[in-house]
Amino acid sequence: MLRRLMIGFLAMCLSTTIACHASSAAVKLPNPASDEPLSKTKSSQTIVLAGGCFWGIQAVFEHVKGVSSATAGYSGGAANTAQYETVSTGRTGHAESVKVVYDPSQVSFGQILKVFFSVAHDPTELNRQGPDEGTQYRSVIFFSGEDQHRIARAYIDQLNGAKIFAGSIVTQVVALQAFYPAEGYHQDYAEHHPNEPYIAINDLPKLDHLKQTLPELYVGK
Repeated sequence: MLRRLMIGFLAMCLSTTIACHASSAAVKLPNPASDEPLSKTKSSQTIVLAGGCFWGIQAVFEHVKGVSSATAGYSGGAANTAQYETVSTGRTGHAESVKVVYDPSQVSFGQILKVFFSVAHDPTELNRQGPDEGTQYRSVIFFSGEDQHRIARAYIDQLNGAKIFAGSIVTQVVALQAFYPAEGYHQDYAEHHPNEPYIAINDLPKLDHLKQTLPELYVGK
């Protein structure tokens, strides 16, 4: 709630801290040792990801090769609490999430996870992301199907074993129960408000990191 009500003030007061967090958010990662090969036929698969404010996660995946849509929303709680003001209390079980629909003939699930862990958020932060704090900002992979579960767990184990990050990955891997789209004003928020301090400091650098770190997966809009 504070993020929306005092967005300018927050950005001004924390600009140095946030800028440092954003500038160090990109991490060069190895490819997943366990992944599925690209499909020979065009199709559609879905994964729901959470890692801080959904504005930034959505903005990143809208620029990933093979992704046809990225929708901001809520997962982890009940339908009757899937509203922004309620989720912002941190007591609903929901996480701000993004439903990513992708073509597995263009991008593998492992590559989706590589983007998620390397540039979309910091998977070592527990129940927070940058200036945002609370369980609604936790890191989660809401998987659909055993293959996604297996690949996600294997990649987390691989990255932890290689000590890629300074701390251990705290990302939860949880079966998807339901996804509830967020209110319309949250959709494509970063694209529509690029000059807002919160977006400029926290989210736009993620797109730069994607383009610089994973150029083979970056697409413009």
